[in-house]
Amino acid sequence: MRKFQVITLFPEMFTGVFESSMMWKAQKDEIVRLSTIDLRQFGIGPRKQVDDTPYGGGDGMLLKPEPLFAAVEHAKTIDPTAKVVLLTARGDRWNQAMAQAHADDSEQGYIYICGRYEGYDERIVSLVDEQVRVGDYVLTGGELPAMTVIDSIVRLIPGVLGGEESAVIESFSDGKTLEFPQYTRPAEFRDMKVPDVLLSGNHGEIAKWREAQSKQAEL
Repeated sequence: MRKFQVITLFPEMFTGVFESSMMWKAQKDEIVRLSTIDLRQFGIGPRKQVDDTPYGGGDGMLLKPEPLFAAVEHAKTIDPTAKVVLLTARGDRWNQAMAQAHADDSEQGYIYICGRYEGYDERIVSLVDEQVRVGDYVLTGGELPAMTVIDSIVRLIPGVLGGEESAVIESFSDGKTLEFPQYTRPAEFRDMKVPDVLLSGNHGEIAKWREAQSKQAEL
């Protein structure tokens, strides 16, 4: 069973995501195990402190190294060979090819570190195997990127989606094209009609139409 652990100050943010839809099914079918680790549990002192002011001055607070090291070490007791992924604006931009590579690594588990505040003590990078970002913008924390990355991997793991072809024909599956437009019943709705070729039953022509539509949307 593949294990995905998330180190975060806000584990409650993951409840709805991990317990719904495809994520719930993947766990029910014992394909993956999704869990969170509350960073606050590893905080220092009676106040469970996890952040402090930066040396050299500056606005905001940084996540301290001690709680993060302790949280990662705890996660490693659950999955000793897990790779550690830091969600950070300095990381490589996540894409479909990366998601596929992670999904194909059939036994590999992952530990995701969600940043908060103005950043983290740089020494935690010594723990990290990968650094990724989901786009060229800044978010309040790493929780939403972690959800995005995990979702993009889990849905590609065999047995999760059910219809294995559905992942193959999706947008970005070849790195450059978008998925062709699709339609369902009724054939006409508010004066908008389904293209005649899709109603023809000619699978060869349908395949040609879909290929042409995908190429029109090529990145």
